[in-house]
Amino acid sequence: MAIEVGSEAPDFTLRNENAEDVTLSELRGGPVVLVFYPFDFSPQCTEENCQIRDDYQSWTEAGATVFGISRDSHFAHAAFKESNNLKHSLLADMKGETARAYGTWDEERAVAQRLTVVIDGEGRVVYTTQSDSLPQIRDHSDVLASIA
Repeated sequence: MAIEVGSEAPDFTLRNENAEDVTLSELRGGPVVLVFYPFDFSPQCTEENCQIRDDYQSWTEAGATVFGISRDSHFAHAAFKESNNLKHSLLADMKGETARAYGTWDEERAVAQRLTVVIDGEGRVVYTTQSDSLPQIRDHSDVLASIA
């Protein structure tokens, strides 16, 4: 079961595409958007991340810090980010521990399901959206309103 609105967001430390540690609790004070997805370079994940790239400015102008999270390594993330000119940071959850904490890990496939979580400046979940099936792309049209 995915994390619920109103709950405290589980803290984590993951490496970004530059092999730098990112700790969620250190980002308190402003909204954070977490976008869990299965794999770099798959058609649906590429399309979703490019949509985020295209919406990125409006999300950051509203104050959000945006992260994509998948089980891929920081090496794969660096290549994926560069090849698609992505602006948001990508975090490596190679063992799925963070995806499990957010209730979106698919044990059978060993990947994160598609889940988007918006966290407020105090660390509370204020919005979630999840696709009904692994290949189905999410609708992120409500993310901007939930950031504000």
